[in-house]
Amino acid sequence: MAQKRADMIAETRGKLIKAARHAFAAKGYADSSMDDFTAQAGLTRGALYHHFGDKKGLLQAVIAQIDAEMVARLAVIIEQANTPWEGFLEESIAYIKMSLEPEIQRIVFLDGPAALGDPSQWPSQNACIGSTQRSLQRLMDEGTIRPVDTEATARLIMGALLGASLWIAHAQDPQAASERAIESFLALASGLLMADGRSEIVEASNRRDGR
Repeated sequence: MAQKRADMIAETRGKLIKAARHAFAAKGYADSSMDDFTAQAGLTRGALYHHFGDKKGLLQAVIAQIDAEMVARLAVIIEQANTPWEGFLEESIAYIKMSLEPEIQRIVFLDGPAALGDPSQWPSQNACIGSTQRSLQRLMDEGTIRPVDTEATARLIMGALLGASLWIAHAQDPQAASERAIESFLALASGLLMADGRSEIVEASNRRDGR
């Protein structure tokens, strides 16, 4: 009985998140109504209030779902990289490029901050900082990067990536802004490398540009 109830709760939440995600991506948060979500999901407003509290609560759940998908995609990129350093660079570049994807751009980098406030304070950012901190420690342990304070450096890196993504989302030419952000990030990242490893970032930049 308890499992059946848990399954029903998960199904109801899933329907509402799916409907809201579709509406937020198509219309934007401000122009989407709770009636849109409930009608598409075949549920009542009462179900929405019960599971998410309000429209903002539903937006938080949608963003959490998108964040989880982004993390999973980035994990694959890290696993497939030739070296930990390349994985670090490719993961960071991929994060920047995700801000060009219409759904992520609108929900996570435009409507999310407008409705929920500073994204650097969202719970998902703590997970990203922790992941980046572990990557930095691994790179230090293998002698790829110079000794740094991993927490401070991780926060600086994630702040830069988040700031770049917000800038891209609001830019008149997001594609051009993305290219500029990636180029600048590679230049900044090179400062972490031991002197004898800086050629790697040049090679990575050349591969990205098809040289």
